[in-house]
Amino acid sequence: MFNNHDANKYYNIFVKKGELEYIKFSNLEKYGYLIEHCFTTRKGGVSTGEFSSLNLGLKKKDSRENVIENFRRICRALNIELSNVVLSDQVHGTNIRVVTEKDRGKGILVDNDIKDCDGLITNTKNVAIVTFYADCVPVFLFDPEKRVIGLAHSGWKGTLEQIAANAVNIMVTRFKCSPENIVSAIGPSIGKCCFEVGNEVKEKFINKISWSENFCTKKDEEKTYIDLQGIVKQTLINSGLRSENIFISNICTKCNKDMFFSHRGDMGKTGSLAAIMQLK
Repeated sequence: MFNNHDANKYYNIFVKKGELEYIKFSNLEKYGYLIEHCFTTRKGGVSTGEFSSLNLGLKKKDSRENVIENFRRICRALNIELSNVVLSDQVHGTNIRVVTEKDRGKGILVDNDIKDCDGLITNTKNVAIVTFYADCVPVFLFDPEKRVIGLAHSGWKGTLEQIAANAVNIMVTRFKCSPENIVSAIGPSIGKCCFEVGNEVKEKFINKISWSENFCTKKDEEKTYIDLQGIVKQTLINSGLRSENIFISNICTKCNKDMFFSHRGDMGKTGSLAAIMQLK
């Protein structure tokens, strides 16, 4: 199924329902009686062309009818009501919004006043939080003690600004979560095999996060590969999470653009994947 031989088959649970395909993570599925979650693929929807076929991005030039039908399909598979869904409004920043039952339907069924937001957190049951991806790093967070879930969209800019640490901090300060209780899954994204950057971006990482140099592999004098998933994991560890509570999928979206939308792999002409979580 995947070109990436590093994909961890223990951490990744591949689910196929008819034509619909998505991924769950074993450390979160352990709490399947408390939460529902998934990371989507591009398989099993109704969109066509560059959005073929499970595009979930309403900001793309896909028809709204197709995207809503795609949402209906994945929600039905997860036993989530479409009216429970709350969408992020991503700008590659670090803002995170705490949402409640009052936010249900925002961005998909009603107008969205959740602006400039790359992460969502809730402790409310039956509020399905959704963030979007096409190479960026999806960060799933769950505290089974306090019953709090969170999602963070960590692109290279968000990784540089450590949005994952911001999410953990909100869970701790707002909901009194203990970091050592938080379970995290880092989903499919562009891998260290494919995230090639110039010296300017590399220097930004090293200057902002000195230890990030350990996650940089020099290709030549002008190009470097950066392991975003590795940086996100270390950021979470530095925020107090236990290493053993953090799973990394090790699936590269660019290597597997037949399965996932990939901004780099598809030269910018692509759809949107989604991370979805809901407390039961």
